[in-house]
Amino acid sequence: MNKKVLATISALLVCFALLYRDVIAKLVHDWYVDDNYSHGFLIVPIALYFAWERRGKLREAVARPSPWGLVLVLGSMAMLLAGILGSELFLPRVSMIGTLAGVVWFLLGWNHLKILIFPLAFLLLMIPIPAIIFNQVAFPLQLLASRFGEAALVICQIPVLREGNVIHLANTSLEVAEACSGIRSLVSLLTLGIVFGYFSDARLWVRWALVIGTIPIAIAANGIRVAGTGIAAHFYGEAAAQGFFHSFSGWIIFVAAFIMMFLLYRIIVWIAPARPAQEPAA
Repeated sequence: MNKKVLATISALLVCFALLYRDVIAKLVHDWYVDDNYSHGFLIVPIALYFAWERRGKLREAVARPSPWGLVLVLGSMAMLLAGILGSELFLPRVSMIGTLAGVVWFLLGWNHLKILIFPLAFLLLMIPIPAIIFNQVAFPLQLLASRFGEAALVICQIPVLREGNVIHLANTSLEVAEACSGIRSLVSLLTLGIVFGYFSDARLWVRWALVIGTIPIAIAANGIRVAGTGIAAHFYGEAAAQGFFHSFSGWIIFVAAFIMMFLLYRIIVWIAPARPAQEPAA
């Protein structure tokens, strides 16, 4: 890499940091305070690795700068301005990724952007879902987890009465709050499913199957957690459903969900094993 290219990249990075410094600072703050998106700290390093892994293809690709990249950059700037004027966080954060994609497209061309499209799209996982969408998803998940927990308690012959997302037991009542809706484990497991599928199998349909499979796995795992909390509360009182047990059970269930995802992958490979790569002819 010559000095001119290095100086250009450095100047672009400085301009990007200055332009989005407030957006980045607030985003990192949300990762730190919101457990639903604490995995955001890992997204950027993983995306950088995905880009670095494609360095050979990037070197071989022919650079064909395109003015369409400038259009994308200007559109991203408009999103940034709209988000700032509307005191909205989602648009400025998405505009960061659009700006990066536009700069690559403008300076290097579509061939390079096509190679980097997956690392850039992966960065979307670091952006918290808008509150209006989050609330629309969280409450149905709360009800689903409550129904799952109620059914499990009935199977265990434990007296239970459910009212919405509140489960009434003989000695206490449990509320499946927004934090227990399972959306946290769903987002984290979805990210893990993408990374696991990427490194486990080169077939695109297998990767998609793993990503889609994380959704029912996360929902089922959270339902098991609610049921386990209800059983513990029935036998050991309300204290068993709070504090250390409640937090520790979240980690246990997440590990169990990852094991289920791994088993799903093994089942897929067993049903459709990957074909060995053909050796080149002599």
